[in-house]
Amino acid sequence: MKISIISALCSALLVLFIGFEGYSQDIPKYDYLEVIVIQKANNSGRVKRIKVEEQASLQGKQITIDKLEDLESTSDLLNYMNAANWEFVDRQSIVSEENDPVWMSYIFRKSK
Repeated sequence: MKISIISALCSALLVLFIGFEGYSQDIPKYDYLEVIVIQKANNSGRVKRIKVEEQASLQGKQITIDKLEDLESTSDLLNYMNAANWEFVDRQSIVSEENDPVWMSYIFRKSK
């Protein structure tokens, strides 16, 4: 009696484990977007212009190049992108000369 119960449990466990397919963790896929912010060098970081080039990650999205380029400050840019569910990833700057504008590259990502 005990042997039949144990063998039935083992058989059930075997069927249960064989029935499970291997599931691995999916690697999240993201769309990346680069936004260039041009700031005045000696005016406490005042935004001179926001520039966005045509990028594949903008196709079919609610945000547009015109809307991004109409923003007036980096805080407006970050709030706008956050509201559109784009996550801020990185920022890099390029300064060529002391009085030249500062080019800031903001990278955002959004899950596909």
